[in-house]
Amino acid sequence: MEQDHFPYMPLNSSGFKMAMGLRPLDESEWLQIDHRWSEQIQKKHDLIESAKDVVIATRPGGNQASAEVLGMIIQNLQNFHPEVAISVDHSEHPLVAASRLVQEDLCLLVKSDTWRLEAASVCFPSRWFLPSKIGHTMDEIHEPIPGYDSTLSSPTNALFDRLNESKSYWRLNWTLIDNSELHQPQSIRRSPSGALSDWYFRVERQTLRFIPNSGAILFTIRNYVAPASELAEQYEGFTDELLHSIESAPEEMQEYKGWVGVAEKIRAELN
Repeated sequence: MEQDHFPYMPLNSSGFKMAMGLRPLDESEWLQIDHRWSEQIQKKHDLIESAKDVVIATRPGGNQASAEVLGMIIQNLQNFHPEVAISVDHSEHPLVAASRLVQEDLCLLVKSDTWRLEAASVCFPSRWFLPSKIGHTMDEIHEPIPGYDSTLSSPTNALFDRLNESKSYWRLNWTLIDNSELHQPQSIRRSPSGALSDWYFRVERQTLRFIPNSGAILFTIRNYVAPASELAEQYEGFTDELLHSIESAPEEMQEYKGWVGVAEKIRAELN
């Protein structure tokens, strides 16, 4: 398994930009396993036992696709991650069983009248509450995001409609928070408190794959979190690009992300 490192740095000198930012995904890179696998899988087990209504949501419309996803994940692990011990309880919902095998969270969207979230196992949400999303459309799920309806709604729905077995994608999303805990279902966003040394840089690596037999789409979310102060020491330009990204974001996006006043706090600490 991979050693500890922070594998993705989505900041850049161009500043904040609201875009899909899709990249082609090779199946060998679909699921990512590292030395935190045991720790995070145990955390998933604990959450499924103690907070199942918060981290698991399923509807009958997602059952066929869930069974297919379980098979795909097992096959991928056997092909590309043979070090992972595969143990499946077939009495469980197949998406839950699949989620117990990987560090990624799993969301299944199925098209009826439109694309809807029909099944999900989300143990490591970044400030969103799964029970409030199940059964909703893509537009409804992303409604709180400023500018989504005017900028990303049409291209996102168009992408889902044209996704097929030969086209899979991945993208990155990031934020700055004051809590390193992966499980953050609370939707209230506030500016990080304390100093930069108390803040964390959180990156979501998201993938999109078409599920051929059921025609569903699987959206996976893998989280990486590291202290912002450590990344500032390791990556040249990290602090400058972080500041530029925050300050170049529209005011309503800064409020949504909980970034109001953050750049000022960082600059005050650096001076």
